[in-house]
Amino acid sequence: MSEPIRVRGSVVVPDAELVWRFSRSSGPGGQHVNTSDSKVELRYDVAASKALPDVWRTRALERLAHRLVDGRVLVVQASEFRSQWRNREAAAARLAAVLSEACAPPPKARRATRPSRGMVERRLSNKRHRSELKQGRRSPRGE
Repeated sequence: MSEPIRVRGSVVVPDAELVWRFSRSSGPGGQHVNTSDSKVELRYDVAASKALPDVWRTRALERLAHRLVDGRVLVVQASEFRSQWRNREAAAARLAAVLSEACAPPPKARRATRPSRGMVERRLSNKRHRSELKQGRRSPRGE
């Protein structure tokens, strides 16, 4: 690969931990398609990885549980391009994006807040104004 797969910050997945497989892409094509292995399958054993810190690894295993094969291997495929090289780059980018999202820290918990007194007064005055406007549109009773 030309560029290493960067997860987050300075954490990089070494090429030794990646397993590449190539096969023929499905779909229409000419004679060239029948002979070239342009489809790329990239496998990464998340559970056995030494590149990820322990906290990130457990977080990734939890969040990617539905995507992992045998509960440990993440598989990414790319076959949208005709060239194997571009499919390799697409698979590497996809793997980096999936791992980056899976290893991200959990979002901060939302703290419940109360609306300010001014905001409450503005809302009530707007409601009063809207009510008066609509009452002004009504036809007078008795006619």
